[in-house]
Amino acid sequence: MNYLLVENVTKSFGIKEVLINLTFGIEKGQKVALVARNGTGKTTLLNIISGKDSPNEGKVVMRNGIRLGFLEQDPVFDKTNTVWEAVFAKNSRLTRLFDEYTASVKAMDENKTQGNEERLNNVLHEMDVQGAWNVESRIDQVLGKLKIFDKEQKIGELSGGQLKRVALAAVLIDEPDMLIMDEPTNHLDIDMIEWLEDYLSGSNMTLLMVTHDRYFLDNVCTDVYELDNQKIYQYHGDYAYFLEKKSEREAASLSEVEKAKNLYVRELDWIRRQPKARTTKSKSRIDAFDDVKEKAFSLHKKKEMEINMRMKHMGNKILELINVSKSFGDKKLIEKFTYSFRKGERIGIVGNNGTGKSTLLNLITGKLPVDMGKVVVGETIEFGNYNQEGITLKEDKRVIEVIKDIAEVIEVDKSARVTAAQMLQRFDFSPDMQYNFVSKLSGGEKRRLYLLTVLLRNPNFLILDEPTNDLDIITLNKLEDYLLNFQGCIIIVSHDRYFMDKIVDQIFVFEGNGKVDIFGGNYTEYRLKKYLEEADAKTALKEDKSPVKTETDTKPKIKLSYKERLEFEQLEKELPLLEEEKKMLNEKLLTSLPHDELMKAIDRLAEVSSLLDTKTDRWLVLSEFTP
Repeated sequence: MNYLLVENVTKSFGIKEVLINLTFGIEKGQKVALVARNGTGKTTLLNIISGKDSPNEGKVVMRNGIRLGFLEQDPVFDKTNTVWEAVFAKNSRLTRLFDEYTASVKAMDENKTQGNEERLNNVLHEMDVQGAWNVESRIDQVLGKLKIFDKEQKIGELSGGQLKRVALAAVLIDEPDMLIMDEPTNHLDIDMIEWLEDYLSGSNMTLLMVTHDRYFLDNVCTDVYELDNQKIYQYHGDYAYFLEKKSEREAASLSEVEKAKNLYVRELDWIRRQPKARTTKSKSRIDAFDDVKEKAFSLHKKKEMEINMRMKHMGNKILELINVSKSFGDKKLIEKFTYSFRKGERIGIVGNNGTGKSTLLNLITGKLPVDMGKVVVGETIEFGNYNQEGITLKEDKRVIEVIKDIAEVIEVDKSARVTAAQMLQRFDFSPDMQYNFVSKLSGGEKRRLYLLTVLLRNPNFLILDEPTNDLDIITLNKLEDYLLNFQGCIIIVSHDRYFMDKIVDQIFVFEGNGKVDIFGGNYTEYRLKKYLEEADAKTALKEDKSPVKTETDTKPKIKLSYKERLEFEQLEKELPLLEEEKKMLNEKLLTSLPHDELMKAIDRLAEVSSLLDTKTDRWLVLSEFTP
């Protein structure tokens, strides 16, 4: 069943054409990730589909009766509303029901029973069907998962991240048939992202989302739609499948262009040799020549984004944290933390929001003073600090002026220098874009420009606080390649698990109340360890709570009943199979697995371990009464 049809949609802003004759559809139950470079029209397309904007040409057709939800990248609320009022106001379905209920009750109270009794019964039935009576508990549950606990707090008091989470809660509670989401994982910590993954992958909602989070994409989406060169390409599969097929498509396109260019050279020679008077046959060949010419020059292989910077020399003394402590009032964020950095270390920082991750970065860079202890920075250390609030680019400056303010000429290695314009081209800013004002850039393009301003200073110690927010997947791949070859130190705070797994080899875990643990490994390895520890703790707690029976509790049992004998025989068959499966799963976890398979293996291992504990306990009880 077709839910959405986008037909020949064209959109331009002034002379800039963003979307040209786009046509595609989405079926009921599809979960689609829209992938494209920053600035190519992803958000514009979502706004058109949601009805917030309109195309210059073409149309968007939504199936009749479909309820649509839209999570914007930068949601807007009435600042005077409370969180409760904002969430409820966004729920058009629930708002309509409660308004209808209130009007019906009021009419009945005023003894206007004519027609209103049936009206009230209908709305009561509809509220039962929609579960409207439980709306408050549902809102509490979703807001709790998203760490929004004060429903009476004013919207104007919330941060940008909290606003995004309130908007997310509103669209989830409304339970639309089709949900459009623009960067849903921005401003969510990892626990929230994993909860949202489970929620969306287990729901029947049809989804269209823009996301840079590749694990989220793999775990939720069934299809990838790529917007490239103002065309839509559709791939049914995960991110790895998309990359494979995209590469094949680009290779095939390049081959066709090369063939067209060869044919163009031959046909051009024929055109030049022809007399002025031409026959009908030669005119048809001329028309064909025009088609060949268009194909030969319509597709050009894009110059790949290139991140290549010279790193300043790094001495032996890098950075030492000695018994560092930091609190704000009664809230203890870091207590007596000590660590000495070594050259080439790549450290990820994880923990819930508000536990002190960004505070540590600010202590290292000197933006905040320590309460106790010391931060000792080596003389040769040059920090490159990319942070969440770091986009302080002046909106009225042109892109090239932003770079020229730092350097007219940039040294990329000992023997090579490039101009500011050439460096911008390496960062995927075309000559035309370089003379645009910063205010005209998309959010992702501003992020990319800001990243360039950080790297231009040739740092040898990179501090990256949520670097993946708003960057497109193509840029992220190039950034990852650069970081893997970076010879200095790196600290990363990120909710992007794919990014963390690929880059870091050690984790600082912010547990809360000032405690910071150190784990050797990437995020998925840390999560596996944590998961197994929690499973062991649950098993131990269950054993502690097992009642201890005294001799007077029951009469002494002499033998098994018929049913118990059958149960015992079944357990003797099942236990070896479970032991074997547990062994196989443990071995599987030691191998290199795709993220989704690894998560399934972890979940199954926890399930098997729990079954083994339960069934072994039962077997031990029954075995006491067997001959």
